[in-house]
Amino acid sequence: MQAVSSAISDRVLPSDRPSAAMLARLKGAIATDLAPLVSDIDLRGKYPSSFLHRVGEIGGFGQAVSLEYGGSGNGIWSAIQVIEAISQECLCTGFMSWCQIACTWYMQNSDNPHLKQQILPLVATGKVLGGTGLSNPMKHFAGIEKIALIAERKSGGYVLNGMLPWVSNVGPGHYFGIAAQLLDQDDYLMAIVSDDLAGLTLRQNAHFIALEGSNTFSCVFRDVFVPDEQILAAPCTEYLTRIRPGFILTQVGMGLGLVASCIELMERSNQRYGHVNQFLDDQADELAADLRVARQTTQQLADELTDRNSSDRALLRAVIQARITASELSLRASQAAMLHAGARGYLHGAAVERKLRESYFVAIVTPALKQLKKMLHDLSTL
Repeated sequence: MQAVSSAISDRVLPSDRPSAAMLARLKGAIATDLAPLVSDIDLRGKYPSSFLHRVGEIGGFGQAVSLEYGGSGNGIWSAIQVIEAISQECLCTGFMSWCQIACTWYMQNSDNPHLKQQILPLVATGKVLGGTGLSNPMKHFAGIEKIALIAERKSGGYVLNGMLPWVSNVGPGHYFGIAAQLLDQDDYLMAIVSDDLAGLTLRQNAHFIALEGSNTFSCVFRDVFVPDEQILAAPCTEYLTRIRPGFILTQVGMGLGLVASCIELMERSNQRYGHVNQFLDDQADELAADLRVARQTTQQLADELTDRNSSDRALLRAVIQARITASELSLRASQAAMLHAGARGYLHGAAVERKLRESYFVAIVTPALKQLKKMLHDLSTL
């Protein structure tokens, strides 16, 4: 990376946290192992599994996981910093890192000792990769779409049927979280599953304008028996309330990283075109100030959530607003970066062109910007 990149990175990743040494190692791995792959990830759909395993070895995925389950116990803010650092270089890989961290979050907050003791350490250390199949359930619980999976109670577990259209960071042997409605009931369950379960198949039949290397599959469940040992919660209403704030807040890391990289690109453009870029509405220093505020707010919320993991409605509203800010700031920063670059940014494969596509993902990934605003509205009318 150029000198300006290092300056931005240092500003974005302060060294006053318990995870400073890990973050330094992570930034080294990003520069040597991820940066050379970004074009292949974006344009050719390369899945950076080796890098993801490396992040796990460094300790990146276990920041919010307690020591007894293979983590470092540094809290949610440190986990967000990991997602931010990776997203600054490649949002696709940052998103997959969020998927992995979200998977650990589900198990960390479960009361199931088997998941905590046997599977959580594998995912927290990156020995096994993991995703999250909660896009459909999160939309369903917000009153947007029907639930995709149905579960029927059987001796020793549940039988699941249905199809999840898009689940990311999955593949052979990967774990991922799911939610299903209990047959003929208004209750739901959540579980950790993998394609090792008989009847669960993965299909890859979609191509995206960004995030092409995210290993996103449709997951088909045909009489899939999920044993009680893999159930996160059933029923899961209280459990979902417990995990929702962390699920949403950790996504902010993607936006923070993207905005930082857009500021970096704007500063590079200004080295040659600053004399005319100064007339554009959004300037690098203004965006950097907004980024600092967004980071400070996110850190405060993360520390509060780590301290008490509260389902308090006021905290949830603040978390949702932070996530909205990350989406809107990402869109604004990527557009500014494109306008600062001018015609050079309009070339296929240009860095700012990729950032523009990535910014829409920050605003579209569940919970999408429109869903977040609906959730905020619903909370204010209760």
